[in-house]
Amino acid sequence: MSAVRCILLLLLIVRVLPAGERPNIVLILADDFGYGDAGCYNARARVATPHIDRIAQQGLRFTDAHSPATVCTPTRYGLLTGQMPFRVPRGGTVFTGAGGPSLISPGRTTLASLLRQHGYATWAVGKWHLGLTFQDAAGQPIHDGRPEAIPRIDFSRPVEGGPLAHGFDRFFGTACCPTTDWLYAFIDGDRIPVPPTMPLDKSGLPRHPYANDCRAGMIAADFPMQSVDQVFLERSRQLLEQHLDEHPDQPFFLYHSTQAVHLPSFASSRFQGQSGAGPHGDFLLELDDIVGQLTGILERRGVLDRTLFIFTSDNGPETSTVVSMRTDHRHDGAAPWRGMKRDNWEGGHRVPLLVRWPGVVAAATETDQLASLTDVLATVADIVGEPYPSDTRDDSFSLLPVLKGEAEAPIRPYLVTQAFRGAQTLAIRRGSWKYIAHAGSGGNNYQQPPLQQFALPETVTGAQEQLYNLASDPGETTNLIEEQTELAAELRALLAQVAGRNR
Repeated sequence: MSAVRCILLLLLIVRVLPAGERPNIVLILADDFGYGDAGCYNARARVATPHIDRIAQQGLRFTDAHSPATVCTPTRYGLLTGQMPFRVPRGGTVFTGAGGPSLISPGRTTLASLLRQHGYATWAVGKWHLGLTFQDAAGQPIHDGRPEAIPRIDFSRPVEGGPLAHGFDRFFGTACCPTTDWLYAFIDGDRIPVPPTMPLDKSGLPRHPYANDCRAGMIAADFPMQSVDQVFLERSRQLLEQHLDEHPDQPFFLYHSTQAVHLPSFASSRFQGQSGAGPHGDFLLELDDIVGQLTGILERRGVLDRTLFIFTSDNGPETSTVVSMRTDHRHDGAAPWRGMKRDNWEGGHRVPLLVRWPGVVAAATETDQLASLTDVLATVADIVGEPYPSDTRDDSFSLLPVLKGEAEAPIRPYLVTQAFRGAQTLAIRRGSWKYIAHAGSGGNNYQQPPLQQFALPETVTGAQEQLYNLASDPGETTNLIEEQTELAAELRALLAQVAGRNR
């Protein structure tokens, strides 16, 4: 055997760990599920979440974890690539309809591509929302997120730039928000088998304060507006069962991205009226059941304890949901933080993060380590022994020492978040200090109803920056930008340095 072949064989052995050392990985990404929506984070939550709470009881609960952005698309980019979305063109975009192309550039390492290199079967089920390329009858890309673009799509042509182009072996789901963004149809692989050919008839859909984000559009004959998450759940069940029947020794990665609990709150029939907290409470109940169903499948098949199970959310709770749930049911999905989805205050991006991994993660533990969803990539790379991409190293830090209970010092030297307006609305954390490089929330307008009732008085009139000490002021009520000028200058410079690094 030649020296070159010996080296290649050695590299292959190093890269592909024995199956027993490679955990299965299930990552559930909920949508608009706030820090205060789960019982294990909020003792006053009005909806029981026993299955989510069970993950906390059997694993590790992060109390200071954050989505990289305060809205859907940018967070999903950060989660899958380990890179902050503001670093790439259109990194503040929220895709709709036939919008695209993919935010993930060709060839960029993702969680799926990294794990597939290490012998994993990789599947994505649910909401994609990272941009796709649909084509018209002449084969030209559309890249138009308006509803008027839907009839231009030639559904006989493959959909490009989706999960299959970014490391996933299988995909079943939707282009954007499943029951919001006017293209109501399922993508299977890189095709839409049943195209949306009919205008959506909303006359038979529920009408309540949590149903107002369902936009007019085109719908496929097989698209059930009130049970989309059950379709996603069934597809994940099929993938798991088939794989465990046919390839029981091959590790798998399932990325299950739910519709729940993004508006409109259309819970499936089995959950309607069951929560005691209205339509959105029913939707929260359904999300919790989805977690229980997926863990139940793994437990029944005897692989749950060989699985790294992660539950988290893409950002804080939706504004209209928070307003109505606070008023109608005394439930606060943003509790105990200021702000909500789109905002750079904590309620916009501090999210639940639960990790279960028996034999590695101690049960019923919690950590106040600062963490971002971008850290999932570096952590998974560390687990499989893969050097993670150098262009993520300002943004993705391995939390494996935290999972093992071995971290004696903070893993992250800082954390950057971006609000609704992307690179124009950045903030940075260092220890307990948080510097926000803009005025206001960076997202929602608190000068107008219905959010006006939640506006706090400005402690520094006309300030274009904010500085808070979360240790003494977790509610971000007192802007210290004029009292701590040297510290503010340090954090301003650090943010400029981190954000300005060429990636």
